[in-house]
Amino acid sequence: MFAKAFRVKSNTAIKGSDRRKLRADVTTAFPTLGTDQVSELVPGKEDLNIVKLYAHKGDAVTVYVSGGNPILFELEKNLYPTVYTLWSYPDLLPTFTTWPLVLEKLVGGADLMLPGLVMPPAGLPQVQKGDLCAISLVGNRAPVAIGVAAMSTAEMLTSGLKGRGFSVLHTYQDHLWRSGNKSSLPSIAPLALNSADVHEEKGAVQGDSTLRGDMRHMTLEGEEENGKVHQVCEEKSLSEASEDTSTGGLNQDSTDGKTLQEQMDELLQRCFLHALKCRVKKADLPLLTSTFLGSHVFSCCPEGRQLDIKKSSYKKLSKFLQQMQQEQIIQVKELSKGVESIVAVDWKHPRKGSFLEGSEVRTIIINYAKKNDLVDTDNKNLVKLDPILCDCILEKNEQHTVMKLPWESLLARCLKKLQPAYQVTFPGQEPIVKKGKICPIDITLAQRASNKKVTVVRNLEAYGLDPYSVAAILQQRCQASTTVTPSPGAKDSLQVQIQGNQVHHLSWLLLEEYQLPRKHIQGLEKAPKPGKKK
Repeated sequence: MFAKAFRVKSNTAIKGSDRRKLRADVTTAFPTLGTDQVSELVPGKEDLNIVKLYAHKGDAVTVYVSGGNPILFELEKNLYPTVYTLWSYPDLLPTFTTWPLVLEKLVGGADLMLPGLVMPPAGLPQVQKGDLCAISLVGNRAPVAIGVAAMSTAEMLTSGLKGRGFSVLHTYQDHLWRSGNKSSLPSIAPLALNSADVHEEKGAVQGDSTLRGDMRHMTLEGEEENGKVHQVCEEKSLSEASEDTSTGGLNQDSTDGKTLQEQMDELLQRCFLHALKCRVKKADLPLLTSTFLGSHVFSCCPEGRQLDIKKSSYKKLSKFLQQMQQEQIIQVKELSKGVESIVAVDWKHPRKGSFLEGSEVRTIIINYAKKNDLVDTDNKNLVKLDPILCDCILEKNEQHTVMKLPWESLLARCLKKLQPAYQVTFPGQEPIVKKGKICPIDITLAQRASNKKVTVVRNLEAYGLDPYSVAAILQQRCQASTTVTPSPGAKDSLQVQIQGNQVHHLSWLLLEEYQLPRKHIQGLEKAPKPGKKK
């Protein structure tokens, strides 16, 4: 509703009678709020304004503003809280969880589709069609949006979590949020389940095999360090919730021979870099380190893996970030006492510099899918897309609709997303690796004055050939004049021009003398046919 700018009709201070009526309306709309909480939300003496506006689609909306922030809005006689209010009362509404990547869609005005939901360990909240609900992100209980349920919880489960789940009315970062102080999303730890809840839920999941694979258990514990709180998140399947977690979900005796600590270091760095690349934008800086960890890093952890910083060699988030700062990837500062923030990121820092052949990419993708149990059990030709694969290969308009892909389509998309490169090797020399696609040597015939033909050859430099040397050899072999000139439309590239149709001589030189692959030369078919005049 507020994805685009709205038009303000009036902005007036609230009257005493209207203030009392608003309190009564809040108590009726949100019965879980106590009297003290209602008094905090609608204060008795502080400034409270009524702003009447028209949304971009023409809806008449009444907004209540306290302390410079919109706290409530009224539409068609229904009262709704804003995200500013929900951050103070995160349990005010039934809350559903989605992935951080989905937030961008919601801010743009999209509704929340059911495939975007994350199944919590206790199951989905019980709601009816038309109920007002909050939406939060994985690893953070602070709501980012409010919406109206398009169907009941029972209907959601019956549908297999397909279709439209919620009509979104207001989101973090929309224009209603921008009318306030634009404070960043706070980090609120998810509620931990006790063992009895987990045991009860485990039995419920075993009774419904369609949901068993999607449910995951998440716990969050705080780690204090000199007054700073860093969050450590462990994620496991519900079927493993009652098992010993001392290994952190990683096998000490893994086939690659790496220790648990080495594996956790790799996982931490992988999630860190992926979060910087896919989650964090320049506009988000400065970013609290706790928010970065809870809202970005944890959400980049592959399904089936559990990121636990205490099991890494760093032990604490602050030490890991210090290392990343020493490597000049990020810059961390203490903007307020005891609270650290990421203030700068070197977006051009060389994070990955290795080159991979197509066969190596295929092997990596296949091993990743098998290791994380992404192969569809009903159809081995299909691969389920986890958040990592979704970020890597799906377009924005596919995020909520494409859940599985055939192997060939998955591999083709992965290869398409990679930057092409080529390698040229000459005897006795180090291989030359260059980014981009290699252009073939191009041989063309052109007509010049007096109806004379000339042969033009381009792109010799890409294969390590000196155009002047090639011109000298052809001049001697063909007994014809040659010239070297700048190649039109190509920066820092030269072309060789030989008088007459000399394609057969070029064919000998490139194929026999230089032994270049025929597939990288185009225009050889233009050689003069035997028995015909040149």
